[in-house]
Amino acid sequence: MLYIVGIGAGSREGMTIAAQQAIERSELIVGYTKYAELIKEYFPDKNYFTTGMKQERDRVEAALKESGNKTVSLICSGDPQLFGMAGLAYELSPAHPDAKIVVVPGVTAAFSGGAVLGSPLTMDFAVISLSDLLTPAEKIRKRLECAAECDMVIVIYNPSSKSRADYLKKACDIVLKHRSGDTVCGYVRNIGRDGQESRVLTLSQLRDTAVDMFTTVYIGNSETRAINGKMVTPRGYRNV
Repeated sequence: MLYIVGIGAGSREGMTIAAQQAIERSELIVGYTKYAELIKEYFPDKNYFTTGMKQERDRVEAALKESGNKTVSLICSGDPQLFGMAGLAYELSPAHPDAKIVVVPGVTAAFSGGAVLGSPLTMDFAVISLSDLLTPAEKIRKRLECAAECDMVIVIYNPSSKSRADYLKKACDIVLKHRSGDTVCGYVRNIGRDGQESRVLTLSQLRDTAVDMFTTVYIGNSETRAINGKMVTPRGYRNV
């Protein structure tokens, strides 16, 4: 059996009961090194197989192979479907016809970070990764343009890195063509982990803010408000 498990932000409190049960049932835990380190303190007696960044195929292949004779959990941060390993596991599964795969959902950063900020995702929203390792930069720019033009709240994953230090600034410039610089925005870093920090700010301020890969960014729509220091997107219940 291969469980593909979303561990949320990585804290025990942020995992679903189903995620914990799948890991407890597993003889081997497979995952990105950083994510394995997050859960080892909760499951210290498990055997672990880890790989680094850009070795996703290697660890998924290993998980599929090992699941032929043991129960395996392939762990992903947040939810395993959203920028996770669930899709790749199914893509590679034809080479392992006896593999039994169960996807165990988790709380993705969009929602766990949104809860820290308040309630920015009460209405329609788009989740867009700024990483161009697997997606052409032009396609990312087009998605940002369309989401900004149709006034959806935008959640940005992978907003910056050492090699992409100015990507968030460029993304904000795209959105600023369609929205006011006073648009309410927010970000959360290290969601649910030690050193968690968050801030509600304007789009103009966000443009010049330094963030990293462990930060999730929220750009509000035309209705988003700052209420008592929280980022809130009303759905319109008060107008009914």
